[in-house]
Amino acid sequence: MEFIADFHIHSKYSRATSRDMDVKHLAEWAKLKGVSLMGTGDFTHHLWLEELKHTLEDCGNGLYKYAGIYFMLTAEVSSIYSKNGRTYRIHNLIFSPSFKSVDKINERLGRIGNLASDGRPILGLDAAELARIVFDIDENCMIVPGHIWTPWFSVFGSMSGFDKIEDCFEAQTEKIFALETGLSSDPTMNWRLSALDRFTLISNSDSHSPSRIGREANVFNCDLDYKTIREVLRTKDKKRFLYTIEFFPEEGKYHFDGHRLCGIRWSPQETRAHNGKCPKCGKNVTVGVVNRVEKLADRAEGFVPDNAIPFKNLVSLDQIIAESKGVAKTSVGVERDYRSYLANFGTEFDILMRASREDLIKKLPAKVVEGVLRARAGKISIKPGYDGEYGIISIFDKDTPEQKHEQQLDLF
Repeated sequence: MEFIADFHIHSKYSRATSRDMDVKHLAEWAKLKGVSLMGTGDFTHHLWLEELKHTLEDCGNGLYKYAGIYFMLTAEVSSIYSKNGRTYRIHNLIFSPSFKSVDKINERLGRIGNLASDGRPILGLDAAELARIVFDIDENCMIVPGHIWTPWFSVFGSMSGFDKIEDCFEAQTEKIFALETGLSSDPTMNWRLSALDRFTLISNSDSHSPSRIGREANVFNCDLDYKTIREVLRTKDKKRFLYTIEFFPEEGKYHFDGHRLCGIRWSPQETRAHNGKCPKCGKNVTVGVVNRVEKLADRAEGFVPDNAIPFKNLVSLDQIIAESKGVAKTSVGVERDYRSYLANFGTEFDILMRASREDLIKKLPAKVVEGVLRARAGKISIKPGYDGEYGIISIFDKDTPEQKHEQQLDLF
């Protein structure tokens, strides 16, 4: 069966998350979005784990269920540690097929640090040692390096990481077979590194609020059970892993270089021209994802590996509605229209990806239809994100070449 999965989210017990990040609201919003399989996130937190155990129904195949939505047991661990005279900050996702294995992982990690302090615990634990502990407990678990290009907390981060996966995970490297690209990069950027060809690239929302579920996700055509999904990821099976759903990477918070406090947003070329120094305060700018990819890449832009999993870039429906109305995404009118439109189509992904142009025209306002079609075609403009600031999308920007041409055609 074909389904959409979002493996990486956080519960209400993580910092800076919505109080609504509980099982009930996760299931509700997953249905609105069209996501069938959710990661639980935060299984290392004792209160969240108790809620999961008391709320989820065991499907007997490594997945769990609530109100028609499937769940996989997942967590994220922040490792901050010194190695060879340097400090590293690495985020890793842990996937587990059972509460039994989760309990053992938590017992072992609880000896190292305080798991109750945050849904995403910070441990002074080498990433290679974390992987060894998890795999020794259950070889069917998965370790997936999270948002691998984020500057401050990732395996390739410009401020925090390594140049090679092997340097991070050492003897455990062969057991790592999937990587999370993160919001600030898409597969095309990762395809520029031949060293990543063997890995399956996955995309997830890393959501801190229910409405952001599925902003990045994965589309499979296989049985809904843990063992099968793990095998599809391990073998990079293109017949069963159909494609990923992506942000436009420019929208991510660390796509370009820059210095947020001084309002400096730079391309890699501009950073080099200024020797990496902010002209306002003289400090080093935060080196973003594009720059870091260029530094490590051994291929030109546009290269596509033979075994690459396809992807689709999308703009969220609430963003399209908000721009069509000229209001903020958080406006009451946006959510009202959002739910009204879903009543006519089923799910957000039905509108964004599946509905025909004719069907959209019949059931949606003309401006929203225009926005959906522009987003599908990539006819948008974006001021790239930098140093923790999200990029700014303009769907109806009249200054893009395509839209200027269309306006001219409309005159005749």
